[in-house]
Amino acid sequence: MQLRVKKGSSTSRDPRAAARELYQAIHDPEAALSIFYCSPDYDLAALGGALCELFGASAPLIGCTTAGEITPVGYLEGSITGVTLSGAGLAACTTLITDLRNFEFARGDAAATQALGQLRDQGLKPSGRNCFGFLLADGLSMQEEPLVSAIYRNLGDIQLFGGSAGDGVRFESTHLYHQGRFHTDCAIFTLVSSVYPFLVFKTQHFVPSAQKMVVTGADPARRIVTEINGEPAGLEYARMVGLEVDKLTPLIFATYPVVVTVSGTTYVRSIQKVNDDGSLTFFCAIDEGIVLTVAQGVDLVRNLEEAFSAVEQQIGRPAVVLGCDCILRFLETGQRGIRERVGEILAANNVIGFSTYGEQFNAMHVNQTFTGVAIGGG
Repeated sequence: MQLRVKKGSSTSRDPRAAARELYQAIHDPEAALSIFYCSPDYDLAALGGALCELFGASAPLIGCTTAGEITPVGYLEGSITGVTLSGAGLAACTTLITDLRNFEFARGDAAATQALGQLRDQGLKPSGRNCFGFLLADGLSMQEEPLVSAIYRNLGDIQLFGGSAGDGVRFESTHLYHQGRFHTDCAIFTLVSSVYPFLVFKTQHFVPSAQKMVVTGADPARRIVTEINGEPAGLEYARMVGLEVDKLTPLIFATYPVVVTVSGTTYVRSIQKVNDDGSLTFFCAIDEGIVLTVAQGVDLVRNLEEAFSAVEQQIGRPAVVLGCDCILRFLETGQRGIRERVGEILAANNVIGFSTYGEQFNAMHVNQTFTGVAIGGG
Protein backbone atom coordinates (compact mmCIF):
# COMPACT_ATOMS: atom_id res chain seq x y z
CA MET A 1 0.00 0.00 0.00
CA GLN A 2 1.60 3.22 -1.18
CA LEU A 3 0.89 6.87 -0.47
CA ARG A 4 0.55 8.90 -3.66
CA VAL A 5 1.80 12.46 -3.48
CA LYS A 6 1.49 15.00 -6.29
CA LYS A 7 3.17 18.40 -5.81
CA GLY A 8 3.32 21.45 -7.99
CA SER A 9 3.40 25.22 -8.29
CA SER A 10 2.90 28.06 -10.73
CA THR A 11 4.54 31.46 -10.94
CA SER A 12 2.05 32.74 -13.51
CA ARG A 13 0.48 35.99 -12.39
CA ASP A 14 -2.66 35.27 -14.39
CA PRO A 15 -5.08 33.60 -11.96
CA ARG A 16 -6.68 31.30 -14.51
CA ALA A 17 -3.34 30.19 -15.93
CA ALA A 18 -1.98 29.65 -12.40
CA ALA A 19 -5.03 27.56 -11.44
CA ARG A 20 -4.71 25.49 -14.61
CA GLU A 21 -0.99 24.80 -14.04
CA LEU A 22 -1.64 23.80 -10.44
CA TYR A 23 -4.51 21.53 -11.50
CA GLN A 24 -2.34 19.82 -14.11
CA ALA A 25 0.37 19.23 -11.49
CA ILE A 26 -1.65 17.97 -8.51
CA HIS A 27 -5.08 16.78 -9.62
CA ASP A 28 -5.94 13.21 -8.68
CA PRO A 29 -9.56 12.02 -9.00
CA GLU A 30 -8.97 9.73 -6.02
CA ALA A 31 -7.55 12.46 -3.78
CA ALA A 32 -8.22 12.19 -0.07
CA LEU A 33 -7.00 15.75 0.46
CA SER A 34 -5.61 18.55 -1.70
CA ILE A 35 -4.10 21.71 -0.22
CA PHE A 36 -2.88 24.89 -1.90
CA TYR A 37 -1.25 28.10 -0.74
CA CYS A 38 -1.36 31.25 -2.83
CA SER A 39 -0.05 34.78 -2.89
CA PRO A 40 -2.62 37.37 -1.74
CA ASP A 41 -1.70 39.40 -4.82
CA TYR A 42 -3.84 37.22 -7.08
CA ASP A 43 -7.32 38.29 -8.08
CA LEU A 44 -8.84 35.88 -5.58
CA ALA A 45 -12.34 35.92 -7.08
CA ALA A 46 -10.90 34.87 -10.43
CA LEU A 47 -8.52 32.35 -8.88
CA GLY A 48 -11.21 30.82 -6.70
CA GLY A 49 -13.59 30.59 -9.65
CA ALA A 50 -10.96 28.89 -11.82
CA LEU A 51 -10.04 26.40 -9.08
CA CYS A 52 -13.71 25.58 -8.55
CA GLU A 53 -14.25 24.98 -12.28
CA LEU A 54 -11.19 22.73 -12.55
CA PHE A 55 -11.34 20.73 -9.33
CA GLY A 56 -15.08 20.94 -8.67
CA ALA A 57 -16.83 22.55 -5.71
CA SER A 58 -17.11 19.24 -3.86
CA ALA A 59 -13.45 18.28 -4.26
CA PRO A 60 -11.46 17.85 -1.00
CA LEU A 61 -9.50 21.02 -1.80
CA ILE A 62 -8.61 23.60 0.86
CA GLY A 63 -6.16 26.49 0.85
CA CYS A 64 -5.26 29.95 2.04
CA THR A 65 -3.38 33.14 1.25
CA THR A 66 0.17 33.49 2.48
CA ALA A 67 3.11 35.65 3.44
CA GLY A 68 5.26 33.51 1.11
CA GLU A 69 4.98 30.05 -0.42
CA ILE A 70 7.05 26.91 0.20
CA THR A 71 7.10 25.10 -3.14
CA PRO A 72 8.84 22.06 -4.68
CA VAL A 73 11.76 24.39 -5.51
CA GLY A 74 11.90 26.14 -2.12
CA TYR A 75 10.68 29.59 -1.11
CA LEU A 76 8.74 31.68 -3.62
CA GLU A 77 6.66 34.84 -3.42
CA GLY A 78 3.79 35.74 -5.74
CA SER A 79 3.07 32.13 -6.64
CA ILE A 80 0.63 29.31 -5.97
CA THR A 81 1.73 25.90 -4.74
CA GLY A 82 -0.07 22.77 -3.68
CA VAL A 83 -0.08 19.08 -2.89
CA THR A 84 -2.50 16.19 -3.23
CA LEU A 85 -2.48 13.13 -0.98
CA SER A 86 -4.07 9.91 -2.18
CA GLY A 87 -4.01 6.29 -1.19
CA ALA A 88 -6.22 3.50 0.11
CA GLY A 89 -4.97 4.06 3.64
CA LEU A 90 -5.86 7.74 3.79
CA ALA A 91 -9.07 9.55 4.78
CA ALA A 92 -9.76 13.20 5.61
CA CYS A 93 -12.70 15.19 7.00
CA THR A 94 -12.80 18.98 6.78
CA THR A 95 -14.95 21.52 8.63
CA LEU A 96 -15.31 25.26 8.02
CA ILE A 97 -15.63 27.42 11.15
CA THR A 98 -17.16 30.80 10.29
CA ASP A 99 -17.55 34.13 12.14
CA LEU A 100 -14.22 33.59 13.84
CA ARG A 101 -14.09 37.04 15.43
CA ASN A 102 -17.10 36.04 17.53
CA PHE A 103 -15.74 32.59 18.25
CA GLU A 104 -17.15 30.57 21.14
CA PHE A 105 -15.56 27.42 22.55
CA ALA A 106 -18.68 25.37 21.77
CA ARG A 107 -18.07 25.82 18.03
CA GLY A 108 -14.54 24.48 18.36
CA ASP A 109 -15.89 21.53 20.32
CA ALA A 110 -18.45 20.92 17.57
CA ALA A 111 -15.87 21.06 14.77
CA ALA A 112 -13.67 18.46 16.45
CA THR A 113 -16.62 16.25 17.36
CA GLN A 114 -17.99 16.43 13.81
CA ALA A 115 -14.64 15.43 12.25
CA LEU A 116 -14.17 12.54 14.66
CA GLY A 117 -17.72 11.38 13.97
CA GLN A 118 -17.23 11.47 10.21
CA LEU A 119 -14.17 9.24 10.46
CA ARG A 120 -15.99 6.83 12.77
CA ASP A 121 -18.84 6.69 10.27
CA GLN A 122 -16.31 5.33 7.79
CA GLY A 123 -15.48 2.50 10.16
CA LEU A 124 -12.27 4.10 11.42
CA LYS A 125 -11.13 4.41 15.02
CA PRO A 126 -9.43 7.82 15.36
CA SER A 127 -6.49 7.95 17.78
CA GLY A 128 -3.06 9.47 18.05
CA ARG A 129 -1.63 6.37 16.38
CA ASN A 130 -3.53 6.87 13.13
CA CYS A 131 -4.75 10.49 13.01
CA PHE A 132 -3.50 14.06 13.04
CA GLY A 133 -5.29 17.40 12.93
CA PHE A 134 -4.51 20.31 10.61
CA LEU A 135 -5.81 23.82 11.32
CA LEU A 136 -5.79 26.85 9.01
CA ALA A 137 -7.06 30.11 10.51
CA ASP A 138 -7.60 33.75 9.63
CA GLY A 139 -4.28 35.28 10.63
CA LEU A 140 -5.85 38.61 11.59
CA SER A 141 -8.68 37.27 13.74
CA MET A 142 -6.70 37.23 17.01
CA GLN A 143 -8.75 34.15 17.90
CA GLU A 144 -6.19 31.40 17.39
CA GLU A 145 -5.68 30.77 21.11
CA PRO A 146 -9.28 29.89 22.01
CA LEU A 147 -9.77 28.20 18.63
CA VAL A 148 -6.87 25.77 18.91
CA SER A 149 -7.54 25.18 22.60
CA ALA A 150 -11.19 24.30 21.99
CA ILE A 151 -10.43 21.89 19.16
CA TYR A 152 -7.44 20.22 20.76
CA ARG A 153 -9.20 19.48 24.06
CA ASN A 154 -11.60 17.19 22.15
CA LEU A 155 -8.96 15.19 20.29
CA GLY A 156 -7.69 12.94 23.06
CA ASP A 157 -4.14 11.89 22.15
CA ILE A 158 -4.40 13.12 18.54
CA GLN A 159 -1.82 15.81 17.75
CA LEU A 160 -2.60 19.05 15.95
CA PHE A 161 -0.57 21.51 13.91
CA GLY A 162 -1.36 24.38 11.59
CA GLY A 163 -0.79 27.95 10.51
CA SER A 164 -2.54 31.28 10.23
CA ALA A 165 -3.27 32.61 6.75
CA GLY A 166 -1.21 35.58 5.62
CA ASP A 167 -1.43 38.75 3.54
CA GLY A 168 2.19 39.31 2.56
CA VAL A 169 3.55 42.08 4.78
CA ARG A 170 0.37 44.18 4.55
CA PHE A 171 -1.57 42.64 7.48
CA GLU A 172 -4.89 43.82 5.99
CA SER A 173 -6.98 40.80 4.95
CA THR A 174 -6.48 37.03 4.80
CA HIS A 175 -8.53 34.45 2.90
CA LEU A 176 -9.19 30.71 3.18
CA TYR A 177 -10.60 28.45 0.46
CA HIS A 178 -13.24 25.81 1.14
CA GLN A 179 -15.81 24.09 -1.09
CA GLY A 180 -15.14 26.11 -4.19
CA ARG A 181 -14.61 29.65 -2.95
CA PHE A 182 -12.57 31.94 -0.75
CA HIS A 183 -13.86 33.00 2.68
CA THR A 184 -12.74 35.52 5.31
CA ASP A 185 -13.06 35.55 9.10
CA CYS A 186 -12.94 31.77 9.34
CA ALA A 187 -10.89 28.67 10.07
CA ILE A 188 -10.65 25.26 8.43
CA PHE A 189 -10.12 22.19 10.59
CA THR A 190 -9.09 18.95 8.90
CA LEU A 191 -8.72 15.58 10.59
CA VAL A 192 -6.61 13.09 8.63
CA SER A 193 -6.54 9.33 9.19
CA SER A 194 -3.43 7.60 7.84
CA VAL A 195 -2.07 4.06 7.81
CA TYR A 196 1.19 5.56 6.57
CA PRO A 197 3.77 6.57 9.18
CA PHE A 198 3.62 10.23 10.18
CA LEU A 199 5.12 12.60 12.73
CA VAL A 200 3.72 15.93 13.91
CA PHE A 201 6.63 18.12 14.97
CA LYS A 202 7.84 21.66 15.59
CA THR A 203 11.20 23.36 15.66
CA GLN A 204 12.44 26.83 16.53
CA HIS A 205 15.94 28.27 16.61
CA PHE A 206 15.65 29.87 20.03
CA VAL A 207 16.60 28.61 23.47
CA PRO A 208 15.82 30.12 26.89
CA SER A 209 18.36 32.45 28.50
CA ALA A 210 18.69 33.02 32.24
CA GLN A 211 16.68 36.28 32.05
CA LYS A 212 13.16 35.71 33.36
CA MET A 213 10.32 38.16 33.82
CA VAL A 214 6.77 37.99 35.14
CA VAL A 215 3.81 39.55 33.32
CA THR A 216 2.08 41.71 35.94
CA GLY A 217 -0.36 43.53 33.66
CA ALA A 218 -1.97 42.34 30.43
CA ASP A 219 -4.97 42.54 28.11
CA PRO A 220 -4.90 39.06 26.51
CA ALA A 221 -7.86 39.72 24.20
CA ARG A 222 -5.88 42.49 22.49
CA ARG A 223 -2.53 40.66 22.93
CA ILE A 224 -1.14 43.62 24.88
CA VAL A 225 1.18 43.42 27.88
CA THR A 226 1.13 46.59 29.97
CA GLU A 227 3.49 45.64 32.83
CA ILE A 228 6.45 43.32 33.32
CA ASN A 229 7.91 42.90 36.81
CA GLY A 230 5.64 45.74 37.95
CA GLU A 231 7.22 48.18 35.49
CA PRO A 232 6.00 49.52 32.12
CA ALA A 233 6.38 46.56 29.78
CA GLY A 234 8.40 48.28 27.07
CA LEU A 235 10.81 49.84 29.55
CA GLU A 236 11.41 46.58 31.42
CA TYR A 237 11.83 44.50 28.25
CA ALA A 238 14.33 47.05 26.92
CA ARG A 239 16.27 46.86 30.19
CA MET A 240 16.32 43.06 29.99
CA VAL A 241 17.88 43.10 26.51
CA GLY A 242 20.26 45.95 27.36
CA LEU A 243 18.74 48.70 25.22
CA GLU A 244 16.82 51.96 25.50
CA VAL A 245 13.12 51.87 24.63
CA ASP A 246 13.65 54.03 21.53
CA LYS A 247 16.01 51.34 20.18
CA LEU A 248 13.30 48.68 20.13
CA THR A 249 12.71 47.89 16.47
CA PRO A 250 11.07 44.95 14.65
CA LEU A 251 14.54 43.50 14.10
CA ILE A 252 15.27 43.64 17.85
CA PHE A 253 11.95 41.97 18.63
CA ALA A 254 12.70 39.24 16.07
CA THR A 255 16.20 38.77 17.48
CA TYR A 256 15.08 38.67 21.12
CA PRO A 257 11.64 37.03 21.34
CA VAL A 258 10.48 35.52 24.61
CA VAL A 259 9.56 31.94 25.38
CA VAL A 260 7.21 30.22 27.79
CA THR A 261 7.87 26.75 29.10
CA VAL A 262 4.98 24.32 29.49
CA SER A 263 5.62 20.79 30.77
CA GLY A 264 9.28 21.09 29.82
CA THR A 265 8.60 22.28 26.25
CA THR A 266 9.41 25.84 25.14
CA TYR A 267 7.10 27.89 22.92
CA VAL A 268 8.07 31.18 21.29
CA ARG A 269 6.08 34.38 21.89
CA SER A 270 7.08 37.25 19.58
CA ILE A 271 6.60 40.98 20.15
CA GLN A 272 5.06 43.03 17.37
CA LYS A 273 5.66 46.59 18.60
CA VAL A 274 6.06 48.96 21.53
CA ASN A 275 3.08 51.29 21.90
CA ASP A 276 3.01 55.01 22.74
CA ASP A 277 1.90 54.24 26.31
CA GLY A 278 4.90 51.96 26.88
CA SER A 279 2.96 48.71 26.55
CA LEU A 280 3.96 45.89 24.21
CA THR A 281 1.76 44.31 21.55
CA PHE A 282 2.50 40.63 20.97
CA PHE A 283 1.66 38.29 18.09
CA CYS A 284 0.15 35.88 20.68
CA ALA A 285 -2.10 36.36 23.69
CA ILE A 286 -0.22 36.72 26.99
CA ASP A 287 -1.92 36.33 30.37
CA GLU A 288 -1.03 37.99 33.66
CA GLY A 289 1.15 35.82 35.89
CA ILE A 290 2.93 34.13 32.99
CA VAL A 291 6.69 33.79 33.40
CA LEU A 292 8.50 34.80 30.23
CA THR A 293 12.14 34.14 29.43
CA VAL A 294 14.19 36.17 26.98
CA ALA A 295 15.29 33.81 24.20
CA GLN A 296 18.68 33.45 22.57
CA GLY A 297 19.00 32.51 18.93
CA VAL A 298 20.90 29.50 17.62
CA ASP A 299 21.83 28.67 14.04
CA LEU A 300 18.59 28.48 12.02
CA VAL A 301 20.05 26.36 9.23
CA ARG A 302 21.60 23.81 11.57
CA ASN A 303 18.44 23.69 13.68
CA LEU A 304 16.32 22.94 10.61
CA GLU A 305 18.72 20.29 9.36
CA GLU A 306 18.69 18.61 12.78
CA ALA A 307 14.89 18.70 12.89
CA PHE A 308 14.57 16.90 9.55
CA SER A 309 17.28 14.43 10.55
CA ALA A 310 15.24 13.56 13.65
CA VAL A 311 12.13 13.13 11.49
CA GLU A 312 13.93 10.73 9.17
CA GLN A 313 15.22 8.70 12.10
CA GLN A 314 11.66 8.20 13.34
CA ILE A 315 9.64 7.56 10.17
CA GLY A 316 12.20 7.30 7.37
CA ARG A 317 12.52 9.77 4.53
CA PRO A 318 9.20 11.64 4.27
CA ALA A 319 7.21 11.44 1.07
CA VAL A 320 5.84 14.86 1.95
CA VAL A 321 5.97 17.39 4.78
CA LEU A 322 3.03 19.77 5.23
CA GLY A 323 4.76 22.80 6.70
CA CYS A 324 3.78 26.06 8.40
CA ASP A 325 6.69 28.49 8.72
CA CYS A 326 6.42 31.84 10.50
CA ILE A 327 6.70 35.04 8.47
CA LEU A 328 9.30 36.24 10.98
CA ARG A 329 11.51 33.29 10.05
CA PHE A 330 11.02 34.10 6.37
CA LEU A 331 12.01 37.73 6.96
CA GLU A 332 15.01 36.69 9.04
CA THR A 333 16.30 34.37 6.32
CA GLY A 334 16.18 37.31 3.91
CA GLN A 335 17.96 39.67 6.32
CA ARG A 336 20.70 37.13 6.97
CA GLY A 337 21.13 36.08 3.35
CA ILE A 338 20.26 32.42 4.02
CA ARG A 339 16.84 32.20 2.36
CA GLU A 340 18.10 30.23 -0.63
CA ARG A 341 19.88 27.72 1.62
CA VAL A 342 16.82 27.27 3.84
CA GLY A 343 14.66 26.87 0.75
CA GLU A 344 16.98 24.14 -0.49
CA ILE A 345 16.60 22.27 2.81
CA LEU A 346 12.82 22.54 2.64
CA ALA A 347 12.73 21.33 -0.96
CA ALA A 348 15.10 18.45 -0.23
CA ASN A 349 12.71 17.25 2.49
CA ASN A 350 9.62 17.47 0.26
CA VAL A 351 8.02 20.36 2.15
CA ILE A 352 4.94 22.04 0.72
CA GLY A 353 3.65 24.88 2.86
CA PHE A 354 3.57 28.59 3.49
CA SER A 355 4.86 31.50 5.53
CA THR A 356 2.27 32.18 8.21
CA TYR A 357 0.98 34.86 10.55
CA GLY A 358 1.49 32.41 13.45
CA GLU A 359 1.57 28.68 13.98
CA GLN A 360 -0.52 26.14 15.85
CA PHE A 361 0.98 23.20 17.74
CA ASN A 362 -1.35 21.01 19.82
CA ALA A 363 -3.10 23.43 22.22
CA MET A 364 -0.72 26.34 21.61
CA HIS A 365 -0.56 29.28 19.21
CA VAL A 366 3.11 30.21 18.72
CA ASN A 367 5.44 32.41 16.65
CA GLN A 368 8.85 32.14 14.97
CA THR A 369 8.33 28.41 14.73
CA PHE A 370 8.12 25.78 11.99
CA THR A 371 5.30 23.32 12.60
CA GLY A 372 4.31 20.46 10.36
CA VAL A 373 3.55 16.83 9.76
CA ALA A 374 5.94 14.51 7.94
CA ILE A 375 4.29 11.57 6.21
CA GLY A 376 6.16 8.48 5.09
CA GLY A 377 5.43 6.73 1.83
CA GLY A 378 4.21 3.44 3.31
